[in-house]
Amino acid sequence: MILESSACLVVAEVAQAHDGSLGTAHALIDAIAKAGADAAKFQTHIASAESTPGEPWRVKFSQQDLTRYDYWKRMEFTEEQWHGLKQHAVESGLQFLSSPFSAEAVELLMRVGVAAWKVASGEVSNLSMIERLAQTGRPVLLSSGMSSWADLDAAVDVLRSHGARLAVLQCTSAYPTTPELVGLNVLTELRRRYACPVGLSDHSGTIFPSLAAVALGARVVEVHVTLSRHAFGPDVCASVTIEELRELVRGIRFIERALSCPVDKNLLAEKTVALRVAFGKSVVARRDLPAGTVLQEEDLVLKKPGGGLPPSELASAVGRMLRRGVGKDQMILEGDLV
Repeated sequence: MILESSACLVVAEVAQAHDGSLGTAHALIDAIAKAGADAAKFQTHIASAESTPGEPWRVKFSQQDLTRYDYWKRMEFTEEQWHGLKQHAVESGLQFLSSPFSAEAVELLMRVGVAAWKVASGEVSNLSMIERLAQTGRPVLLSSGMSSWADLDAAVDVLRSHGARLAVLQCTSAYPTTPELVGLNVLTELRRRYACPVGLSDHSGTIFPSLAAVALGARVVEVHVTLSRHAFGPDVCASVTIEELRELVRGIRFIERALSCPVDKNLLAEKTVALRVAFGKSVVARRDLPAGTVLQEEDLVLKKPGGGLPPSELASAVGRMLRRGVGKDQMILEGDLV
């Protein structure tokens, strides 16, 4: 179940990458599953419920849609199609998630069934919708890309008042997000402030911030995905490819294993004695030295392999007498010294 496992939840965000094509949406589910992610996340848009016909373009990216409203209409799927996407995801071993952008979308997704709710950055101040989500008893992943601390406090208070399980995700709503704006430092403050699992919803278009977030204790990472960097859509520049998603999952699981196995440096050193002999150095004679020689610094040199007097004993060997003769490049042992 979401938020009940200690493993990081890897969410692949489809968003608008399907460009209104049901076939592409199903293809993305297959690709996400093969890459090893845990969840496929969509966005459920019902244009008439979330937008007015006069909604302006933020950036006029589509030659096909006359208005932003027309674009949202083209992004819609029917309820039957949503059921099919959810079934496909579950049969592929994925958790099915979708962000609602209206009360109507919430009720549609209630009928379809989601493993958890993802609250998009722009909906954090929509407290009536957040309250409805909290009432369902499903976990809530709360993004924070457009929110002040006051906005987040208010949303978390609503969720907590209904006993909702939640995770709060650091997010920067910049597409693509530059390294300076990722905000990895915010993870610590989120954890301290809300005492809940935290994560990162990343729009950098790379796998690097998510890997860093996991090393810092993130329990959820979300990245936008695209089938190709040559694909059409507003999110492509902030997305990772399926191949990069696969590498991200591999990296996260590697980091989790590393973090779960603390190393005892002394015990590790004991297990590498043979390596230390092979790669270490010993104090050796720089030239042939007869028995009775009182060693001077110029008589000695450090060379591989280890196993003789270690480098740390070089200074203390100076001024001591040899019990026996030592040939050039021969190790000097403690037993050789008076």
